[in-house]
Amino acid sequence: MYVHNIDPAAFRIGSVEVHWYGLMYLAGFAIGWLLGRWRASRPDSGWTATEVDDLLTFVMLGVIIGGRLGYVLFYDFAVYLQHPLEILRIWHGGMSFHGGFLGALAAFWYFARTRHKSFLAISDFVAPLVPQAIFWGRIGNFINGELWGKPSELPWAMIFKGGGPIARHPSQLYEALLEGLLLFVALWIYSSKTRDPGRVSGFFALGYGLCRILVEFVRLPDAHIGYLAFGWLTMGQLLCLPLVAIGLWLLLRPVRPAQARKDAGSLPH
Repeated sequence: MYVHNIDPAAFRIGSVEVHWYGLMYLAGFAIGWLLGRWRASRPDSGWTATEVDDLLTFVMLGVIIGGRLGYVLFYDFAVYLQHPLEILRIWHGGMSFHGGFLGALAAFWYFARTRHKSFLAISDFVAPLVPQAIFWGRIGNFINGELWGKPSELPWAMIFKGGGPIARHPSQLYEALLEGLLLFVALWIYSSKTRDPGRVSGFFALGYGLCRILVEFVRLPDAHIGYLAFGWLTMGQLLCLPLVAIGLWLLLRPVRPAQARKDAGSLPH
């Protein structure tokens, strides 16, 4: 039986600690930047390397700020209201995917307005880069020993220090594999062919939403929130329902040729 006992600090320089959690976020952004540069280099991509650099800088800021504020507002507002400086200590964990998602959408909107590109062209370009970053983020959750699952007798169940002496589902690894690795491969293959505007974004929203809802059945909800309805609905599942609906709409909506040309390219200045 594996007992989780990983030091969350990757290394220390004097009194300064560099945490694995931050390094995982750095890996996700760095790999996303390299993949974005590669996508922009393809013929007729409609993107330049400079545009990729600028966009991903905005997205990085949106994800970090939105992810932290989303966690504060959605999951633990009362505690952070009493200890506001704790909001800045992101190396302690506590990032919301849904908050980061909203932060990224805000970055897309700003970039679309300032660079005269359509919103869907931006989201379709970025969507295939995201799952690998989710993978690294979930590995960071695992290293931190947080967000563990329900008790389990499966051979790969683990004991987490914060979860008592009971073996539990390593739900962080389930999410890393499903929302991260599996969704990355599927979305990368799907986006390798030309699709109508919004289809790639819809594939991501639907795929992430379904994977997250599935894993939430074996992941323990935050103790101070618990289950919201029916004895099983969690905050994570509730926040994923709009994603699933938006994903289905983007995948199934009819797209006229004129609208497709407009959404796929740059807008007039």
